[in-house]
Amino acid sequence: MTGITEMLLPPTGSRPKGTRGEREAAARVRRMFSQIAPRYDFLNHLLSFSLDHVWRRRAADRFQRVLRRTDARVLDLCCGTGDLTFALNRVREHAIRDADAHRIPIVGCDFAPPMIKRARNKLRGRLHAASFIIADALQLPFEDESFDLVSSAFGFRNLVNYERGLREIARVLKPGGQICILEFSEPRGPAAPLFRFYFRRILPLIGSAISASREPYFYLPGSVAAFPSPPEISTLMQKTAFHDVHYESWNFKSVVIHTGKKK
Repeated sequence: MTGITEMLLPPTGSRPKGTRGEREAAARVRRMFSQIAPRYDFLNHLLSFSLDHVWRRRAADRFQRVLRRTDARVLDLCCGTGDLTFALNRVREHAIRDADAHRIPIVGCDFAPPMIKRARNKLRGRLHAASFIIADALQLPFEDESFDLVSSAFGFRNLVNYERGLREIARVLKPGGQICILEFSEPRGPAAPLFRFYFRRILPLIGSAISASREPYFYLPGSVAAFPSPPEISTLMQKTAFHDVHYESWNFKSVVIHTGKKK
């Protein structure tokens, strides 16, 4: 009965087309992102016109107060090849300034092994930067109240259960610890039709041609369209374990940063 009930309920997380239930959806998402790992960085920069660098840097800049602490513990969820992880580290290096100061490496985790392999390759030669592990964001291998900041850039949307993801983030955050979720959103306003045309018609064709993998880039627009609106995500954050919840929209409201603190 559990499987049938789950199918009848409204989606509470990512559901790639044709999947039935959380386990099947998670396996599909892992497979898709494993397939595109070799071209992931190139396509992210190309398809966003390199604005993804700007969005990650702006997100990281919000947390200078945490990052300037040498004892701060930071976790980057659904980290992909580590771009937000490294953006956080660059802000930390600027804030601390002392290259010899001891600091705890930022932890990046993702459940697609090829993504973590590429992140580790990018890590070579970066002192104090990060450590990367394979881990599921819904079942993190960390003790309760381990981190001061948990971030995620364009990965939270792919979780198969958003509420469970937020509760797991809250579990590993210290009291007063901060959360940062950077995500795409369906834009509104005069630019919305142009964005939708590019996002739904042009981007999938370019992504599929370059990556030689059709499914992930046709999944992307649908996953954004199905993702809860910024007010709905804020409500869900407040429902789980967070207060001082805010969101801010960028890029014609197509990119949203959600922040909050654990109660």
